[in-house]
Amino acid sequence: MPRRSRDFRGLTQPRRMQLLQAIQRGPGRRVNELAEECGIPLNTARDHLRVLEDEGLIRSEQVQVGTRGRPPIVFHAVSDADTSTAADARVAGARMRGRMLRAITGGTGLDVAAEQQLDVLYEHLDDAGLEPDVDERKLSFDLAPCRYHDMIDEDQALVCGVHARLVADVLRQTEGPLRVEVLQPFVTAHQCRLQLSSEASELPPLENRTGAQPGP
Repeated sequence: MPRRSRDFRGLTQPRRMQLLQAIQRGPGRRVNELAEECGIPLNTARDHLRVLEDEGLIRSEQVQVGTRGRPPIVFHAVSDADTSTAADARVAGARMRGRMLRAITGGTGLDVAAEQQLDVLYEHLDDAGLEPDVDERKLSFDLAPCRYHDMIDEDQALVCGVHARLVADVLRQTEGPLRVEVLQPFVTAHQCRLQLSSEASELPPLENRTGAQPGP
């Protein structure tokens, strides 16, 4: 069944990736501080931050400083979906579509919370254009092709670091036992691999989402 709701436009611009990384590294900063760090004109930074917030990747908040005038606005990464209307809508939609899919195909054997995490993460990766292929038994995602390949040539640490943090935040937005174990960039020329781990001691044998039987 169709999964994609809408693409993350915010991840297709190198400057937005720079701003997102800056917020992930140092939350609670103002637009002028972020613009200066990233070498971006102030008005351009405002526009990019607006896109990132509209897509539920960051959130803004007013800070009361006890002085006259409009309270300053600072920015944070979204690690709790309740703090972002857009992120909350994405999580709710992914959960609903996951329940519909599993009602047809059957359960995975994982607990409900882990299934919901996989469903929400799958849609996040799909909306990011990474065409995820998930093996639920192994808790791994193959990601290919990477639309950010041109950016990788210039700054692999930037792109991979931002995505690793986003994956961790998505898993936190959907409470459950799954965590990021490792994101391996370019296990082949045009493929990355995301490996999750579970707090559960054992995982039952599962079929992957494509319906093929998993290997031994």
